[in-house]
Amino acid sequence: MSYNPPGLMSAAEIESRAFIQKVYAWMSVGLAVTGACALYMASDPRMIMALVQNKILFYGLMIAELGLVVFLSGWVKTMEVGTARLAFLFYAALSGVTLSVIFLVYTRGSIANAFFLTGGMFAVMSAYGYLTKTDLTSMGNFMMMGLVGVILASVVNWWVKSPAVEWAVSILSVIVFTGLTAYDTQKIKAMNVIGNAGTDEDTKEAISGALTLYLDFINLFLSLLRLTGRRRD
Repeated sequence: MSYNPPGLMSAAEIESRAFIQKVYAWMSVGLAVTGACALYMASDPRMIMALVQNKILFYGLMIAELGLVVFLSGWVKTMEVGTARLAFLFYAALSGVTLSVIFLVYTRGSIANAFFLTGGMFAVMSAYGYLTKTDLTSMGNFMMMGLVGVILASVVNWWVKSPAVEWAVSILSVIVFTGLTAYDTQKIKAMNVIGNAGTDEDTKEAISGALTLYLDFINLFLSLLRLTGRRRD
């Protein structure tokens, strides 16, 4: 039996930390690509207007975005590692294009504020999920039920268009994606296979985890933006 002096991490702990750092790195790259594409579109509002006014193109991109995230989530581990990297970056770029429409609705200052608020909340909850010894499975299941409620309420409000319902959905979304950030971080930490560091499988696991946290971040950001964002006149 090996002995680790107090304060020193075992090889498994070192590998686990390296894996999580890799997940965060890929998530950060994805967010950077999304932000760059959104800002590029926002540099010329005519591009965003052309996108919004072309309903076929706009909804086509959203459907493609949804299909790609489903494809990535389900089959990333069976892809070639190069394909997984390209698909993740392409999805992040596509998200940036569709998310650029927020610049038509909200001021740049409120978008920046919502982004930094999201970053702070995400960092705290992800750190909690990584460090806590408490099993967050029950909380995760509860948050998933909340997510179903958010989706159903959003679909209903698509026709009802009630500001009160939209406000309530936004608050519930913040709670749900804040909780999911902690739960998903713990789940990603646990899914790491010790001993395969540096392999293609390790990279694909990191991309899969990065996609999950990326989605938590983006959805938390949009929920906070709807609550705190200042609309353009």
